[in-house]
Amino acid sequence: MFSASVPSPGWQDRNDAGRALAARLAGYAGAPGLVVLGLPRGGVPVAAEVARALAAPLDVVVVRKIGYPEQPELAAGAVAGIAGTVCVVRNEDVLRYWRSRRSDAEARFAAAAEDQLAEVRRREELFRPDAPSRSLTGSTVLLVDDGLATGATMRAALGAVRKLAPARLAAAAPVACGNAADLLAPPADDVVVLWPDSGLEAVGLAYRRFGQVSDAQVRGLLGL
Repeated sequence: MFSASVPSPGWQDRNDAGRALAARLAGYAGAPGLVVLGLPRGGVPVAAEVARALAAPLDVVVVRKIGYPEQPELAAGAVAGIAGTVCVVRNEDVLRYWRSRRSDAEARFAAAAEDQLAEVRRREELFRPDAPSRSLTGSTVLLVDDGLATGATMRAALGAVRKLAPARLAAAAPVACGNAADLLAPPADDVVVLWPDSGLEAVGLAYRRFGQVSDAQVRGLLGL
């Protein structure tokens, strides 16, 4: 795992953070079959800066969080999809709490996962319309998000991409909350986080501007 602890950087926005992350990832420039995959929506502006700096193609891996019903922002897991490959990951700490409160926790998790899978498929069509399945076999893949909260969405994305047999798979983000970065290797071969020990309660606190990223913005960055 490769990460570097820095003082509070106070990035202006996702583009600013993306440029800083690109500088740290410069060693990947020219790697065999290099591809940068952003996690929509917020991770795509960051990934676009990385792809631009490394002269690499930009694509997406669609990820949806499976929220705890009473606290939707608390991830009980996540589902990711790319090129017809799907991966579901579980946050066992949250699920353990969920099971202690409801006897039907597993059934509700399964139903929520199925709902999010349908949304993953819809967004894949939105962000990759008529695009052929991208072969990642033997490639070097950088997965980029705007930050790691629980790490569940990034782990789901890594799981989906790992099934496509890349030669090297890295996870990268400007900031992490708690121990989220420590949960990614494996399946990641490399984890690059500029501010891994932030102590922040939410990713957005690392940014001066952290507005919602729209589907239209993502499509624009992908050249659609």
